[in-house]
Amino acid sequence: MRIAMLSYRSKPHVGGQGIYIRRLTRELVALGHTVEVFSGQPYPELDEGVTLTKVPSLDLYRPGDEFRNPHPREFRDLVDLQEWALMRSGAFPEPLTFSKRVVKTLRERRDEFDIVFDNQTLALPLLEVEDFGLPLAATIHHPITMDRAIELQTAPWIRRKSGSRWHLELPKAGVWRWYSFLGQQKRTAPRLRRVITPSESSKRDVVREFGVDVDRVETILLGVDDRFHPPTEPRVPGRILAMASADAPLKGIHILLEAFAKLRTERDLELVLVTKPKEGGVTEKLIDRLGIKGSVRFANGLTDDELVALMGSAELACVPSLYEGFSLPTAELMACETPLVVSRAGAIPEVVGPDGLCADVVEPGDVGAIATAVAALLDDPERRARLGAAGRARVKELFSWSAVAARTAEVLEDVIVDYQEERRADR
Repeated sequence: MRIAMLSYRSKPHVGGQGIYIRRLTRELVALGHTVEVFSGQPYPELDEGVTLTKVPSLDLYRPGDEFRNPHPREFRDLVDLQEWALMRSGAFPEPLTFSKRVVKTLRERRDEFDIVFDNQTLALPLLEVEDFGLPLAATIHHPITMDRAIELQTAPWIRRKSGSRWHLELPKAGVWRWYSFLGQQKRTAPRLRRVITPSESSKRDVVREFGVDVDRVETILLGVDDRFHPPTEPRVPGRILAMASADAPLKGIHILLEAFAKLRTERDLELVLVTKPKEGGVTEKLIDRLGIKGSVRFANGLTDDELVALMGSAELACVPSLYEGFSLPTAELMACETPLVVSRAGAIPEVVGPDGLCADVVEPGDVGAIATAVAALLDDPERRARLGAAGRARVKELFSWSAVAARTAEVLEDVIVDYQEERRADR
């Protein structure tokens, strides 16, 4: 097959879309398929044999210069103007504006591909590719409605005075505006020929939240790269690791910080967060309020080898998420034989298996349960070793990128056949 793979942004490190794009395309090429990735900024790192076509945006969310106002000379067309105007209104425009740009390119090159495979852009303009001769399928890692719901739940109350009376309001308007792109996703997803999800949990949520026909959804577990391996150096005593976006409520880092502060009063511990927090953001403020600044450090911009070494250096890792469509970092930590304390949220139980096999599983959002589970595991080195070994065995049995690519290719081939048969029937 000649596959055009779309990704409106492809951050290359620490899980997420960039990792999915890189590993899957590498294995698809190894199977003999031709893959060209069309991506907006940040661009992915790709392996030999995979072509990258850059679809530049205004890059309004570049690290260190988020929500910037471009110079007038940077505007190239009306799509750029729309992107800037939507950003200034508080919306997130990238899925829509990326799709408009990439559809124009694909229309001009439609004879070069057999199928378009979208990585969760899910904007209505993408449906146009079927009108000019290319079938469309997509991966939905999880419905972003789940992110919105959690952000709305965690939005702080604000007291406002009206006349002589005080009342409370939720600053929800900004959250609703930011996630306004979900309207397009909800209308696009049910019209896709096939949807791939990384877990049964995500499949159920996509069917419920996006109204996709369950018969059109295929579950294909994600893979773990061979570079994730057990450590060759001793683990650092008292080191706890977490890999997640620090300022996203969905990832539950605020819950872990509360639990760590409790543990820190009785133990000599270090918490390493593999992320880059927003300067002056909620995470930095919480660390200051809890008085644990000297015991928490952030790691980012790591090479692949540095990341693997760090993951294997911790005595244990925590995944305190309130929801996950799969949680690739969890599987990668298991491959490093790092024992885990995880929340029973979304697809995490599917990744780690039964409670006590590869991880101790606690209820999401329960600060006390996380602190208790971490303390018990720190006090039991034999059990840590047993959980770590079981985690690696589970990864080797279930999570292979070559298997992901083979199954994905089967789905895409079926989509092409369905599309061609439909077109013949319409003639």
